[in-house]
Amino acid sequence: MKWFKENGPAYTVLRVLLDPGEEVYAEPGALMLMRGDVEVKTSSGGIGSALARKLLGGESFFINRYRARSAAEIWFVPPTPGDIDAIELRGDEWIIQDTSYLAHSGDIDVSAKFTGLRGLITEGELFWLKASGHGVLWISSYGAIRRIEVEPGEKITVDNYHFVAMPAATEYNVKKFGGLKSFLFGGEGFVIEVHGPTTLYVQTRILPPLAKLLSKYISRD
Repeated sequence: MKWFKENGPAYTVLRVLLDPGEEVYAEPGALMLMRGDVEVKTSSGGIGSALARKLLGGESFFINRYRARSAAEIWFVPPTPGDIDAIELRGDEWIIQDTSYLAHSGDIDVSAKFTGLRGLITEGELFWLKASGHGVLWISSYGAIRRIEVEPGEKITVDNYHFVAMPAATEYNVKKFGGLKSFLFGGEGFVIEVHGPTTLYVQTRILPPLAKLLSKYISRD
């Protein structure tokens, strides 16, 4: 299998080349085009995961499997203008903002991860996604993706909506932005304080400000 990123970072396309018998998994709706003889099957990604996300108001978690019967080429794109990056999993585990999962290949399990009160505060959801195993995990963003190496003993504060992915073992805290006045009027609300050593992926744009801007031009009739 070979893969390429093209047209980034604003309108990135993931192009995957498969030999016969190879397969790749992707978020439903991510397909742009296929070339070659490809078998497609859809699975729930785990009944518990699907039900949990459905009951909590999220999308039910289904995954499409693309298996090449002949040499094939598949293009995937995220739902919003933005970037794509790859994370190599070598038996480790990562947590991902659920809207940032795009695709994966190899022996990787993708399921819901309970985040408790911290997730409810930061994203308004009790579940993020968890990916573990061996293979390649492709993540997407709104805007460009930046990879940040957090050094041992270092702390980085990131806006909760800019978070994309980090190792599950990462130590982090959820806290208010500044004092009470900054928290209420500073435009940030809650932030995530990440403790090193770790690797953090963030996105350069977020959807809430865009949605707020567009709402001014959408009729409420």
